[in-house]
Amino acid sequence: MLHTLSIEEFIQKAAQLPVLDVRAPKEYAVGHIPQAHSFPIFDDEQRAVIGTAYKKQGHDPAVLMGLDLFGPKMSAFVQEAGKLAQNKEVLVHCWRGGMRSGAMAWLLNFSGYNVHLLQGGYKAYRHLMQEQFRKPWPLLVIGGLTGSGKTDLLPHLQQLGQQTVDLEGLANHKGSAFGSIGMPPQPGTEHFENLLGMELLKLNAQQALWLEDESITIGRVVMPKPLYDRMQESPTVVLEVPKQLRVQKLAEEYCRTDKALLEASILKIKKRLGGLATKEALEAIATGDMEKMVEIALTYYDKAYSYEIEKKQRVLPLALNSLDPAENAQRVVQFARQQNLI
Repeated sequence: MLHTLSIEEFIQKAAQLPVLDVRAPKEYAVGHIPQAHSFPIFDDEQRAVIGTAYKKQGHDPAVLMGLDLFGPKMSAFVQEAGKLAQNKEVLVHCWRGGMRSGAMAWLLNFSGYNVHLLQGGYKAYRHLMQEQFRKPWPLLVIGGLTGSGKTDLLPHLQQLGQQTVDLEGLANHKGSAFGSIGMPPQPGTEHFENLLGMELLKLNAQQALWLEDESITIGRVVMPKPLYDRMQESPTVVLEVPKQLRVQKLAEEYCRTDKALLEASILKIKKRLGGLATKEALEAIATGDMEKMVEIALTYYDKAYSYEIEKKQRVLPLALNSLDPAENAQRVVQFARQQNLI
């Protein structure tokens, strides 16, 4: 059987059924529905050739060319679908819900599959993701200088019944020149938006949502502007942790890091640190004096963050004397209640 689903119905079913994204590999690599399997009807080269034929010769010759390429692969597609969908029920989509997904849906339906086709294709999915960023979320932002343990608080806030999204976790980057160390490769901006949109879909848009303070870019990934702008306008609880505790925390983390990676990170901020400070930081790495290296790097990061925090509309400082994330999460929730934020 063949069914057409709205994007909302499609996402619901994607929790149980395999999703076949029949767009070309390049399209999938830029961004895709997180659960989707890449199941290209044409490879990148074939898609380009058919696209050129469509522009130069028109619809009918391009369709015939597509059928010539599709025909020999039909048996393999059915066999491959069988590995992913043992109960012979699948979800299928292409870019706009047009010929590619239509052809694959026909083939699998003809082969005895129960097929659900996404109305409007991946374009409809992208539209739904963008909608999430424009919602009037009641945001609460956790700010603080580098090493204040902002990210560490998020799971503990969740345990206290608060809604959170870990932006740096989704971006695979900790947001500084050192941010890629120990992290998997970053997604592209479009796929980051997909991951973030899916997280927001699970949440209650009427209830407070805690996010860590970020620049508009997290590594190479760009934050959705409507959400970023809303973060700038929202109350920011700034964790004020003694510098020595921050230095110790970061030094402990970097002790376990390859020295070459630390050197590369220092060189990324060489212009801002200045020649002498850069030289001293590199010497500190070479001798294993991580506390000294961190102190030098923090002179730049603390100044940069203090400049950014001045642009915020509502800043609420919260002094903390430890880096215990469970204890600090309780303090943050208590403070937010006192300020009538939650």
